[in-house]
Amino acid sequence: MISVYGIKNCNTVKNALTWLDGNKVEYEFHDYKKKGITADVLKAWSKQVGWESLLNRKGLTWKQLSDAEKAAIKTEGDAIKLMTEKTSIIKRPLIENKGKVILLGFDEDAYRAELKK
Repeated sequence: MISVYGIKNCNTVKNALTWLDGNKVEYEFHDYKKKGITADVLKAWSKQVGWESLLNRKGLTWKQLSDAEKAAIKTEGDAIKLMTEKTSIIKRPLIENKGKVILLGFDEDAYRAELKK
């Protein structure tokens, strides 16, 4: 069974979960807001997809940071610290299967290709 990480009230996550339900894909949902996320998990994901991909620079949380806070994010360590403190800044949804990141964000074609094998 796959694990879906995200925030329940995020529209992109809602779209992904609707697609998964509609295509009868079994999953376990991990809500960052309720359960948090560890730096170790973020590091493991970062090794797979890069910390730049995990950091959602298009969302409201990023936009609400000061210019100085944004400028301070220069390394993986900086990004992981920020993502553990402000989980809504992690790109979502992230889908993992047996410890491997298989999808990041929601793209129906990518979901179909990866999950309808």
